[in-house]
Amino acid sequence: MSIKSLSQPASMSRKNVFVGIAIIGLVFFIMGFVSWVNSILIPFFKIACELTTFQSYFVTFAFYIAYLVMSIPVAYMLKRTGYKRGMTYGFVFLAVGAALFVPAAMSRTYWVFLLGLFTMGTGLAVLQAAANPYITIIGPIETAARRISIMGVCNKFAGIISPLIFSAVVLGKSKAILEQVQKGLLEGQAKEDALTQLLDGVIMPYAVLALLLVGIGVFIYLSKLPDINPEDEDATTSEATKGKNSVLQFPYLVLGVLALFFHVGSQVIAIDTIINYAGEMGINLIEAKVFPSFTLGATLVGYLLGICLIPRVISQKNALIVCTVIGLLLSLGVVLTDVDVNFLGHPSKLSIWLLAALGFPNSLIYAGIWPHAIRNLGRFTKIASSLLVMALCGNAIMPQIYAYVADSTHSLQAGYWVLIPCFVYLIWYAVWGFRITSWKR
Repeated sequence: MSIKSLSQPASMSRKNVFVGIAIIGLVFFIMGFVSWVNSILIPFFKIACELTTFQSYFVTFAFYIAYLVMSIPVAYMLKRTGYKRGMTYGFVFLAVGAALFVPAAMSRTYWVFLLGLFTMGTGLAVLQAAANPYITIIGPIETAARRISIMGVCNKFAGIISPLIFSAVVLGKSKAILEQVQKGLLEGQAKEDALTQLLDGVIMPYAVLALLLVGIGVFIYLSKLPDINPEDEDATTSEATKGKNSVLQFPYLVLGVLALFFHVGSQVIAIDTIINYAGEMGINLIEAKVFPSFTLGATLVGYLLGICLIPRVISQKNALIVCTVIGLLLSLGVVLTDVDVNFLGHPSKLSIWLLAALGFPNSLIYAGIWPHAIRNLGRFTKIASSLLVMALCGNAIMPQIYAYVADSTHSLQAGYWVLIPCFVYLIWYAVWGFRITSWKR
């Protein structure tokens, strides 16, 4: 990964590097845990708050739109605080967002849940903006891609277990009530009492989570994590930046931001919509909770293969092309196949397994886009990084587009047509778009 404006900190011992990598690995684990639990929050709130499909996907919108709204303020904050103290603040935001779930559940008010999710998303924006460049800077630049892949493993492993833990802690005691509500067996006051009981289940877990997040923030602040301040980064000027006065004069960056927007949007669609899609096939929420873990498991396999094969067997550039093509083929399979299967004990449609398999190609697309988009930017690297973080708002917007299409067509499967143009554009960027260095061309 070539980020020429980021230099490895001088006089940092191997022990400090190891400590830094271990602590940032914990940060990525927590980011994955609180992010990917959204996949089960969406159908849970749809039932407990009596929402439409479109309304339920405001869970992801409220969570990820913070990347767009807060990225620039976060960049200025980190400029003043440094990465270490900034990550501490990120955990404080996460804790406040988790704590807001308590009054939201007590009052059964959906918009308060969304406020909590937005606050948690703000915390994630801080952690993303601090942790990604930190893990790049902390060691030799030539091994940065390997460190980023290891962080991806931590993130996705957390994503595999978080829906399962939520289901066990929140839904486990309310399984019978949940099934009665889903089947429409309750009416009037009995239904209201059941919905209240469902939402009461999130109070204690999220109160404990808030305290845990505060504890992790304090731990990072007091830890021996080597501090790195963005002001200390080397703002070099490369040949490519001479005569340039705006980051928007680099087409491959601007086009890369759009590519990242489509990539993260398609990735979160494959994960956060799969439980609802399983429900359309007659699989209840308790059984469907494992499907996001299948998708993230496929992602984990892709990360591990990437660590082993790139660049010794396949170049990062070619891996990006292969993954985008596989993504397009799987997406076409999701919307076009209508075959009944019984796999891993789940009678379902083949399309849901193709959707889960999208986790595999999605694993390496992010790592392929980032170095293409940010290469040779010299003094513009910092603002370019902020733009790329802002592109993560694709997680917020693309699921809403999916939900709108699904509601309009009355078919969750038809909603997945939104994946097709995403992967077509990603293929174009992987093959041609990243080469464009001048708008005049």
